[in-house]
Amino acid sequence: MTPRNNTHQIRHTKVLSRAAVLVGAGLLVGLTGCQSDSGGQRPAAKPRPSSAPHGYVEGAEESSEQQSRLVLADAGAGTVGVLDLTTEEISPVHVTPSKRTGGVRGLRTDGRFAFLRTDDATYAVDSGTWTVDHGDHVHYYRAPIRPVGPVGGPDTARVHSDPSVTAVSSVKGDTQIFDRKKLEEGTVPRGRSLSDAGAGAVVPYAEHLLVASAGAGRDTVEVRSRDGAPVAALDEPCASARGEAVTRRGVVFGCADGALLVSEDKGTFSATKIPYGRAVGAGERAVDFRHRAGSTTLAAKAGDDAVWVLDVTDRTWTRIGTGPVVAANTPGEGGPLLVLGQDGALSAYDIATKKRTARRDLLTKGTASAVVEVDISRAYVNDAGGRKVYEIDYNDGLRLARTFPVGFAPAHMVETGR
Repeated sequence: MTPRNNTHQIRHTKVLSRAAVLVGAGLLVGLTGCQSDSGGQRPAAKPRPSSAPHGYVEGAEESSEQQSRLVLADAGAGTVGVLDLTTEEISPVHVTPSKRTGGVRGLRTDGRFAFLRTDDATYAVDSGTWTVDHGDHVHYYRAPIRPVGPVGGPDTARVHSDPSVTAVSSVKGDTQIFDRKKLEEGTVPRGRSLSDAGAGAVVPYAEHLLVASAGAGRDTVEVRSRDGAPVAALDEPCASARGEAVTRRGVVFGCADGALLVSEDKGTFSATKIPYGRAVGAGERAVDFRHRAGSTTLAAKAGDDAVWVLDVTDRTWTRIGTGPVVAANTPGEGGPLLVLGQDGALSAYDIATKKRTARRDLLTKGTASAVVEVDISRAYVNDAGGRKVYEIDYNDGLRLARTFPVGFAPAHMVETGR
């Protein structure tokens, strides 16, 4: 990322005006100012095929650093905006009022696209920033922000992608598989239904699909081809699968008795159970994993007053008592556990000692929908009541690095560019 501005508040941050954002949510049909408010980037001229450099992507600008953006949505009015953390500008995603549609009910991301769940459908928005990891080197890209269109109904529960496909799953058990290249081109292709997938997660991984809660007893993780054909059923069960995360070491699924790590080596898939090591009630299970992209350390609420930290590399769980918790996340790899409490304070904990090392008061009201997003050097907390987003330097005693007034209540937030 570019060096951060260390002032406590950036007063010249562009704010969405009421006329620009429009009130109400509905069919995404355009983007106001995406060409001029996206940091001044222009699609690169298409070189001749013989001169195309490694990593070239038509219509995108490659950068030497990660290009992070925050997609923000108002739960009531349906206002949607994209905050560019490099330029400090906000681009409003233009929506059209609909009698059937209220505000935004949920927001997810696969690292590039934001998926907004409303009362009538789930809509995809291309945030215009993403990362391509080749293992030994990484490419960072930025492009114009644009809405794409509806990819599912109002009951979408999970969205996962790889470079080729995007899997959109509903709470009813229906999963649609979309050609990701078409989404990247700005169109929604016809989805392909994945039969007999159950109500569990479907995660594209290693050129296959991992289907949780499949099989006769619905406690099996199946490996399928991208067209849905069965390939293998993993021997290690995962009862009552809830929650999943993709890491460098494989895909983690939350199970009743711990976690299941699914990995692949030369076309062979294997599963390893990581048990809690103690009796854990249903209300204390880890069911919503959060982590920094690329990290193998995951955080999840453990009931109402504690947080689980799962070290995928060491195959260990750590439970940290935090008091009433709203959201948690961690950068991993020696970084702190970051916990937002119901009192609106953000706290940092040393994972090894389980001791709190720093605390900062942030929110005064409306904490229920707040999240903590983490990248390689900063954390972000959305303040719906204050109509702001806070940038925190978690390596410097939770120092408040920047404050972004956004002009609406950002009840939902995801970070893209990862």
